[in-house]
Amino acid sequence: MAKIGFIGLGNMGLPMAKNLAGAGHAVTGFDLAPASLEAAAAAGIATAGSAAEAAEGAEAIVSMLPAGQQVRAVYAGGGGVIAAAEPGALIIDSSTIDVAAAREVNQAAEAAGLEMLDAPVSGGIAGAEAGTLTFMVGGSDRAFDRAKPILEVMGKNVIHAGGPGTGQAAKVCNNMILGISMIALSEAFTLAEALGLGHRKLFEISSKSSGSCWAMLNHLPVPGIVETSAANRDYKPGFSAAMMQKDLKLSQAAADQVGVATPLGAEAAALYTLFVNGGNESLDYSAIVKLIKGQ
Repeated sequence: MAKIGFIGLGNMGLPMAKNLAGAGHAVTGFDLAPASLEAAAAAGIATAGSAAEAAEGAEAIVSMLPAGQQVRAVYAGGGGVIAAAEPGALIIDSSTIDVAAAREVNQAAEAAGLEMLDAPVSGGIAGAEAGTLTFMVGGSDRAFDRAKPILEVMGKNVIHAGGPGTGQAAKVCNNMILGISMIALSEAFTLAEALGLGHRKLFEISSKSSGSCWAMLNHLPVPGIVETSAANRDYKPGFSAAMMQKDLKLSQAAADQVGVATPLGAEAAALYTLFVNGGNESLDYSAIVKLIKGQ
């Protein structure tokens, strides 16, 4: 079993750290929020006074942080994790950040003789708790092979996307598809209702036809049909509208960087921004149907 430093013990990070500890790894965690440190300690996870302290002596360091700014500060800042890490330590950053930041921090780690992977996840809080996340991993073959046994404790799908930054590329492209799909579902089910076609009947037809998609089968934005839909729980989030907005904005930043036109992605980002700015950031991303309905 490995000694693992875990940085970022929020809604996603804490259950991931708990799964590692439950599998027998020696986990030491850090978070800036005292409440998160208390929750980790209550779960039997050792806690540190800083990110650098959590990294000291660790064979592997895993992080789940809000954005590229925090990842840069934690790893490459003065007195950061890269400086504190043991020679040969493996770094796994599961934050969802911009591709440029992921590659920048990876270069800093390599320059210090460390191996680093960008390994963002899909599956939300429920997947983190159940250990069924999908990891999209960017980095060298050697680093991926080292990380795989650790990642398999936290997820059921661990996919090597390619070199540094490709994990983040996979995440933003995947979630651009998801965001666009949810808006399309919201529009279609709203239109069907106005035309006198019931939600259940449209689902019965479309789920077996060319309109079927993962978002429909798992996160249908109307209640009473799909058991796992947040619409059944007043849109209590599994994956929040604010997180979808963040990922769509990242997709557009990436598209601008490489000069690729993504008009549907841009429109999806604009609609989620409008929805979030209307005070709906804490609702599930499927609650975008409220905007489409003009609620």
